[in-house]
Amino acid sequence: MNQSVVISQPVVREKEEVVVNDNHWVIQAEDLTKVYKMGEVEVHALRGVDLEVAAGELIVLLGASGSGKSTLLNILGGLDTPTAGEVRFEDHDLTAADETELTRYRREHVGFVFQFYNLIPSLTALENVALVTEIAAHPMEPLEALGRVGLADRRDHFPSQLSGGEQQMLAIGRALMSRPSILLLDEPSMGLSPVLVEAIFQIIQDIHEQGTTILLVEQNARRALGIAGRGYVLEVGRLRLAGSRDRLLDDPYVQGGFLR
Repeated sequence: MNQSVVISQPVVREKEEVVVNDNHWVIQAEDLTKVYKMGEVEVHALRGVDLEVAAGELIVLLGASGSGKSTLLNILGGLDTPTAGEVRFEDHDLTAADETELTRYRREHVGFVFQFYNLIPSLTALENVALVTEIAAHPMEPLEALGRVGLADRRDHFPSQLSGGEQQMLAIGRALMSRPSILLLDEPSMGLSPVLVEAIFQIIQDIHEQGTTILLVEQNARRALGIAGRGYVLEVGRLRLAGSRDRLLDDPYVQGGFLR
């Protein structure tokens, strides 16, 4: 008999209605559930999560470690599939897509920046971003991508010759190469000094102001909410709270758990 990991049920607060003028939904997720089976144990990573991202938005996704943030990001990016629920990209049902269709979705529409940079150590900065030209339909010029993250003068440096912040900048530049419809960032400031954190957030803000839709998973809640328009808060796989930046900044749960 299968056993389920028992997790205490959080209080789910009513979401405020969000009106986004003159925009359309790029991503819509409805009642997403993800269950991982490890032998006879079932781990519920997501439990009925709803989320919407409109074109041109910058949305932050908050939650403690293990709350399901990275799982949700992987599903929205086409790297994983839900156990139940529906994900739509514009008018395409991603939950009905096969692996070939998901690969096309990732190549043509998604820029993904992972917690770990995943750079190729034997290639220069320019060569790392230029790799995307082999799979993207209409790639950006590699030097343009480096310029957008402030690394044009570091193009001939190898990853080992770059600081941690510069390696993260390079990973962001690589993600921009395909001119993605949506940029997904998973903890981009993790492990960086305060100065480099500020540099990373400035780059993210600049990219957003140039028209890129962004979904940002970030532990630095105060800084992330400072540049976001809206946010979602996950707690043990469930959506605890969703609303505008100001609403989240004023919420006692967010203040006590993420802004101290």
